[in-house]
Amino acid sequence: MAKQQAALDLRRSLDWGSLSPLRIRARMVAEGVYAGAHRSARKGAGIEFGGHRSYVPGDDLRHLDVRSLLRHDHLLVRQFETETDRALRLVVDATASMSYRGDSAPGAKLAFSSLVAAALARIAIRSGDPVSLSFIGGSPKARGVPVSGGREAFERIVDALEAQVPEGDAFSDVAVLDRALGSLARAARRGSVVVVLSDLLDLSKEAPERVSAIATRGRVLVVAQILDPDEATFPFSETVRLRAMEGEGVVESDEGAREAYLAKLGELRESWRGALVAKGASFVSATTDQDPALAVRSIVEAIR
Repeated sequence: MAKQQAALDLRRSLDWGSLSPLRIRARMVAEGVYAGAHRSARKGAGIEFGGHRSYVPGDDLRHLDVRSLLRHDHLLVRQFETETDRALRLVVDATASMSYRGDSAPGAKLAFSSLVAAALARIAIRSGDPVSLSFIGGSPKARGVPVSGGREAFERIVDALEAQVPEGDAFSDVAVLDRALGSLARAARRGSVVVVLSDLLDLSKEAPERVSAIATRGRVLVVAQILDPDEATFPFSETVRLRAMEGEGVVESDEGAREAYLAKLGELRESWRGALVAKGASFVSATTDQDPALAVRSIVEAIR
């Protein structure tokens, strides 16, 4: 009973708004997205060129390299390696800034990101792919989920997301990001798909390069920036006092600061987009007042 009460207290710490219950909403969102689209992450037949070997009678003639007869005076067969790691690896930012919810948002950024992550997990599992979940920051009591498949994997991911609360300061503690991505970068093999859900607002200047480095060794990377409508449009028309949720910054601002703020936000997005595209990765964005199915669909399309 004590453990159940503790879990309930954790859930109350996150403003879910109308985005709960997560399990049901995630299933609904997943059903609203073309389920077969996730399979498009399996490029071609899911195989990679692995070199040549000498032809042996009985080999598939479709794999003959006929040009090799001109170069080497004997026939060679093209070999292929099957991509064995088909896992979808979800990384959800659970630092303090993800707790923000403006007046026009249905829930906090972490709640919206959790819904998107759970829907992606549902689609992947139904497509036969295993899924894992890890967090950037967050409560040490709420752990991630190792790579696993089947119905139980979806249940474990939903439980982990529901138990998470936004904690941690990635602005002051740059190691928060390294702790989250270090083990993932070592474990994710060729063919795996990594999706990072974050507001990207309070990460270090080196974060775009560190995150985009995941998109090497045949891995697919998609970074989704999730913002509250207040953060995306800066709608404040009167003087407001703004306090950073990560770091110690406090500023007083008014409508005149909107243009400068939006310019800085645009620069941030372009720095991420540029770093990711340079490594063959993708950048998408969404706000928490949008239909979460649209965010899921944009991520699925980016995986192709």
